[in-house]
Amino acid sequence: MDRIDRRILEALQQDGRISIVELAARVGLTKTPCAERVRRLEKSGVIKGYHAELDPAAVDAGHVVMVEVLLSNTTAQVLRQFDEAVRRIPQIQSCHLIAGDFDYLLKVRTRDIAEYRQLMGEAISELPCVKQTHTYVVLETVKDEMTVQLAS
Repeated sequence: MDRIDRRILEALQQDGRISIVELAARVGLTKTPCAERVRRLEKSGVIKGYHAELDPAAVDAGHVVMVEVLLSNTTAQVLRQFDEAVRRIPQIQSCHLIAGDFDYLLKVRTRDIAEYRQLMGEAISELPCVKQTHTYVVLETVKDEMTVQLAS
């Protein structure tokens, strides 16, 4: 990946709907080589997709909690089962395996605390080998960027 590829990626992170003509002008290429580079970045998996950014409150998902999850054991099979089960719960926006005092950190979006409480009781606490959870209610999101800072 060269300097031009990085400029293409930065521009697409800012505006995934930018036209190839405008993108090419922004990075100093003509249309065809720019389009070929974008296709190559897509095909190689560097660009994983294009998405609409939604206002969570407008789609009844404005309540955010972070959940620490401690498992009763962490064999490869249990981790795999946990990972597969988490992927089936749409309210879990992100799930990270953590090195530390607990095993996973979940970011969960729901309509309100009542919906979260129901989700906790019926789904999160029922995930494979969950021993303990700690929930932290987010009062305000100060920064939540989806862009990746590219190394020069």
